[in-house]
Amino acid sequence: MRQALAAIFIVAIAAPAWAQMSPVGLWRSVDDKTGEAKSEIRISDNGGVLEGRIEKLLRKDADPAAKCVECKDELKDQPMVGLPIIRGAKKAEGKDVWEGGKILDPENGKFYTLRLTPVEGGSKLEVRGSIGPFGRTQTWQRVN
Repeated sequence: MRQALAAIFIVAIAAPAWAQMSPVGLWRSVDDKTGEAKSEIRISDNGGVLEGRIEKLLRKDADPAAKCVECKDELKDQPMVGLPIIRGAKKAEGKDVWEGGKILDPENGKFYTLRLTPVEGGSKLEVRGSIGPFGRTQTWQRVN
C-alpha cells in the first residue's frame, strides 16, 4: 500500500514537469532581430499532431484587425488573430523534438519546414523554420 501511494505521489509531482517539456501551451514570440515581443501563439495537440494559432498581437503599433495580406490560398486576407501558423508537427521518436510540420511567416506568406525544441525545462521553445539548409531559429517564451 505504501509503495502504491509513493508511486502515485511521484507521478503526481513529476507530471507537471513532463507537461512542460512539450510545445503545447501559450507562447510569446520575440522578434529575433529587435528583441520586441510580436505575438502570443497557442499551440495545441490534436491527436499527436501539433497546431498553433496566433492568439494576440503584441507589437505597440499592431492593428488588432490586421489581416494576412501576404498569405496565399485560403489564408489570404484572413485575420491575423486566430491565424493558423503551425501545422502538422509530430514528436520525434525518443527525443523532445517536434518536427515534420510547417510554420507560416505571416509577414511574407511563406511556409517553412518546422522543428520545435523545448529548452530550459520547457520555459522556452526553440522554433526553427527552414527551407533546405537555410533557416532561422527564434526562441519563444512560455506564458504562464
